[in-house]
Amino acid sequence: MKTLVLQEPGKIELMATREPGAPGADEALVRVHRVGVCGTDLHAFRGKQPFFTYPRILGHELGVEILAIGANDRGLKAGDKCAVEPYINCGKCIACRRDKPNCCVNMRVMGVHIDGGMREQFHVPARKLHKATALSYEQIALVETLAIGCHAVARAELNKTDSVLVIGAGPIGLSVIQFAQAAGCRVMVMDLSPQRLDFCRTQLGVQDCIDAGHEPAQSVSRLTGGDMATAVIDATGNPKSMSGGLSLMAHGGKLVFVGLFVGDFSLNDPDFHRHETTLLSSRNALPGDFPKIINMIESGQINTRPWITHRCRADEIPSQFSSFTLPETGVIKAVIEF
Repeated sequence: MKTLVLQEPGKIELMATREPGAPGADEALVRVHRVGVCGTDLHAFRGKQPFFTYPRILGHELGVEILAIGANDRGLKAGDKCAVEPYINCGKCIACRRDKPNCCVNMRVMGVHIDGGMREQFHVPARKLHKATALSYEQIALVETLAIGCHAVARAELNKTDSVLVIGAGPIGLSVIQFAQAAGCRVMVMDLSPQRLDFCRTQLGVQDCIDAGHEPAQSVSRLTGGDMATAVIDATGNPKSMSGGLSLMAHGGKLVFVGLFVGDFSLNDPDFHRHETTLLSSRNALPGDFPKIINMIESGQINTRPWITHRCRADEIPSQFSSFTLPETGVIKAVIEF
């Protein structure tokens, strides 16, 4: 079967591998139809992804079909379309016991710590499959991306009184915007890319779009009447941007980091205390986020169709993948078809 393997930074190969056998009692054998290309995949391709070893089969944004399934009590059967929750948690550690499996001590994320879904078939724990009856495989492949934003907004505990600044209008930032809007917040978005800001304006209806390269603090102050943002959610994974979040945040506000990078960042301690800052990180998503998002897409509350700007067949990826890392390509979300 066709399998895409990231052999080393900058080198992804299409290989022929053996088809998997029958699934175990707690597993399903799935056929992969669509794979979303995530920032994590791009960082790994560049050699800048933490917690990562090579070679690795990438892919954790998946739209799959169940081919066979072992014994399960989840009502799943062959032929079901499913989103995959790609976070394999142990169920025993302190985080899992406290209903936070998204930050399991022994976490193994598909496509990062263990092989992922850029292949025609593989085994998935049945408990990590979430059925979607009315969605296309492309829509299903975007559920995991949306789950990251859903969890970040839940971490921030936003409500209708909040003015939220989302920094970074890549796919994760877009997912944050969607759920901040669903919470009834006033949403502002900041990015260096005019194309991404235009996408937010035209496709997501964000009126307040800020050029990150041109006096951003003054822009936020003007838009909020001098109050600044009650919540700043940084989806850039850029240490300079993360350190600068305090200057954009209201006193008594929240600073949430969704983006990830390899290294350290710093905050000015007097500013941190002066604001009485609530500092949060957001990792992965919770199991309950997946059916919630599927229902929101099915009901029309979230429209993922404008997100997909690039589509490729699996056999095109070795020559095309590097182009997804280039700003001039204008990629919002690329999807691979198997």
